[in-house]
Amino acid sequence: MKDQIGITAGKLWNYLRDKDETNIAALPKALDEKALVVQMALGWLAREDKVEFRIDGAKNLVSIVPSEKGN
Repeated sequence: MKDQIGITAGKLWNYLRDKDETNIAALPKALDEKALVVQMALGWLAREDKVEFRIDGAKNLVSIVPSEKGN
C-alpha cells in the first residue's frame, strides 16, 4: 500500500503541475485511483509542504505551493 501511495503522490504532483488548482473531489477520477489512496497521497505531499489547500464555497481545492512550481 505504501508503494501505491507514493506512486499516486507522483501522479498527483504531475497532474497539479499541468492543471494548477483542482477540486479535490475530482482527483480520484482524474488519476484513476481510489479516493482513500488519493487522500493519503495528498497527505504525503502536504507533509512535505509541496501543496496548499483552499476552500471556495463548497469546493476544497488543492494546488502546488508556488515555490515548487519550477521543480
